[in-house]
Amino acid sequence: MILVSACLLGINCKYNGESNLCEEVLELLKDKGEFIAICPECLGSLSIPRDPSEIVQINGKQNKILVKSIRGENVTQAFLKGARKALKVAKNNNVKLAILRSKSPSCGAGQTYDGTFSGKLVKNDGITAALLKKHGIRVVTEVDIKNYIWLREKEKSGTRPLF
Repeated sequence: MILVSACLLGINCKYNGESNLCEEVLELLKDKGEFIAICPECLGSLSIPRDPSEIVQINGKQNKILVKSIRGENVTQAFLKGARKALKVAKNNNVKLAILRSKSPSCGAGQTYDGTFSGKLVKNDGITAALLKKHGIRVVTEVDIKNYIWLREKEKSGTRPLF
């Protein structure tokens, strides 16, 4: 079973009420079969729309988990609640892989925004991505899926990648 960020499937659950529809993820899931769509922020009882939020970095590190909205509201508990619910769904359905939205404070894997709302990225996992990884679930982003599909198409066409 695969866990997937609902916004990547075209569900309008982003902070601004829109989606991050990713055709490549849809294409992959069409071939793979069963999956479960989740939005950890919605599972954490955050509204649609809602203020954008970022993980706040303290002295360049994530010394403790702190998620704030652009207005300065501490929304950490909602993010933690959503992450715990996402993990429960994953465990109850024997999920081994999660395809999550890149750079998100919930779903980002490998990098998220730095907490200044300036667009700067830092090496960090989102709250849900980190929790899923901690429990042995492989986490990839839609960027990883796009790269995978690109490489697969290159192999099929007989064209060698640049590297």
